[in-house]
Amino acid sequence: MSFEPAVEHVECDVLIVGGGMAGCGAAWEAANWARDRGLRVCLVDKAAIDRSGAVAMGLSAINMYMGMQWGENTPEDFVRYVRQDLMGLSREDLVYDLARHVDSSVHMFEEWGLPFFKNEDGRYKREGRWQVMIHGESYKPIVAEAARNAIGEENVYERVFVAHPLLDADDPTRIARVVGFSVRDYKVIVFKAKAVISCGGGATGVYRPRAQGEGLGRIWYAPWNTGSSYALEIRSGAKMTQMEHRLVVARFKDGYGPVGMWFLLFKCQSKNALGEIIEQTRAHELEEWAPYGTAKPVPTPLRNHLMLNDIKDGRGPHYMMTDEALQRMFVEAQQDPKKIAEIESDAWEDFLDMTMSQAHIWASQNIDPAKTPSELILTEPYLMGSHASATGAWCSGPEDAAPEGYFWGYNRMTTVKGLFAAGDACGASAHKFSSGSYTEGRLAGKAAVQYVIDNTDVRHDEGAVTDTIREIYRPFNVYGEHQHETSRPELNAHYILPKMALHRIQKIMDEYGGGPGNYYMTNGPTLNRGLELMQMFREDAQNLAARDLHDLLRCWEVWDRIDSAEACLRHMLFREETRWPGYYYRGDFPKLDEENWKVFVNSRRDPKSGEWELEKVPFATKIS
Repeated sequence: MSFEPAVEHVECDVLIVGGGMAGCGAAWEAANWARDRGLRVCLVDKAAIDRSGAVAMGLSAINMYMGMQWGENTPEDFVRYVRQDLMGLSREDLVYDLARHVDSSVHMFEEWGLPFFKNEDGRYKREGRWQVMIHGESYKPIVAEAARNAIGEENVYERVFVAHPLLDADDPTRIARVVGFSVRDYKVIVFKAKAVISCGGGATGVYRPRAQGEGLGRIWYAPWNTGSSYALEIRSGAKMTQMEHRLVVARFKDGYGPVGMWFLLFKCQSKNALGEIIEQTRAHELEEWAPYGTAKPVPTPLRNHLMLNDIKDGRGPHYMMTDEALQRMFVEAQQDPKKIAEIESDAWEDFLDMTMSQAHIWASQNIDPAKTPSELILTEPYLMGSHASATGAWCSGPEDAAPEGYFWGYNRMTTVKGLFAAGDACGASAHKFSSGSYTEGRLAGKAAVQYVIDNTDVRHDEGAVTDTIREIYRPFNVYGEHQHETSRPELNAHYILPKMALHRIQKIMDEYGGGPGNYYMTNGPTLNRGLELMQMFREDAQNLAARDLHDLLRCWEVWDRIDSAEACLRHMLFREETRWPGYYYRGDFPKLDEENWKVFVNSRRDPKSGEWELEKVPFATKIS
């Protein structure tokens, strides 16, 4: 059996892959620079951009805002903050570039109708030093509408999953096309583009989630972010960076509800089962991680480290003392019913804006947060470059701020010519969150248009297109050939269905790649064994099978996770130190090694041979 889909060809100048915050920012900015030059900008997303990406359900705060017009913070302040939280290792030119431009993006959101909490003096209400509060349930639709209007509805391709990049026929270091397939119709779309911006989000589901069975998709970071941006970059031959820097965060147990507002705005404390505040009782354990552990604020991984040590010592469960915080605030409000109602409204909106499942958990477990504390837990690891972690592509910085060797022609361009990255896709520059990802999309969009103006000649290999289409639809043909050999489609010696494959990835990564099942611990031999099993799985994954278009989507999401997971394993193996305790530990190299490993770990997978090369890249900065 050979299934042949319909083929559509789309020609554009700039193609944006992914319609989350970064993709919408890229679309809005690129359109403004392309319009007068007669250039076409297109955006493709596997879902619908009104509700796609990590901001799909909404947010209760914008976590990156300088407030420069009020003199609240400077870009240099933010660089120093990110440096501390990342244990000294950040692409500070990229972080600085975001910080100096992010406020303009936030102001645009307000102009477009996003409602902000405000103080009497007109300033945005702060949740913490860098965070401002919003009524953000409709955050993403507002931003998506601006992107649609900027590039035109006819240039937005939704429910199309981009699976393969194609390189220039004469220059294998330059991108020329990407190929995707519709998840609604039996059709493949070939996008010809002079510049491509990777904005497809980070990777969840690489590690076994704590929620199992019917709750398999209940995780903290967006479950539909499956590493597509990383796979696009890796398959193009782009250099990746910091793929070992996976993110683990403390969240409300089972519901994965956010803790930021409770910690920062409500001044809520977390305590163990003995009523101890571990940041106080275990503070001495931070001294061995100097200079980062002895400075303030305590880096995110080290806060995890203290909680993990406490769990190992049998002093859990750990609780967010919502009851104590709310009761204290009620007293401060002098028991005024109106003020109490406002406090309760803010507390509930925090979840209803962004994690409705937390409210469901409270209801199902008879928890009133004003009377009962809630359990905290450390999540499974996620690969992402926009939160307190920094996985992604190694990208050129801005010419005026990049140290020597960090700039190669166009801001946010990867080491593949014409391939740009923003949001989770751009590595070594954490703490972007929604506004920073949007801003980075704008920076990449502007640079991509300039690249197209400077580089117009691209040659295409039609044979590669035919081979790619055949490869994309291979899972259909595998299923069609073997489906009648068993009475139950999920049990067949000749193929593997995508959900079974997903469980296999998660088992490998949890047991060999420093997952929560091993308290985030691994070592060299364990990682090597994980890579052996991953290689075997790569071979078996050639027999992935799809019964329908939904399965076909899941098959290629499995492949995206395979590429992302292997990069993570190889980076962890290469970095012979424990740089981020609380994210993962190398049992054979348990200490911080500033002398040898205050460097970036970069990798590249050859698109033809599949061979990996890893290297150290020196850390450099222009900011003291």
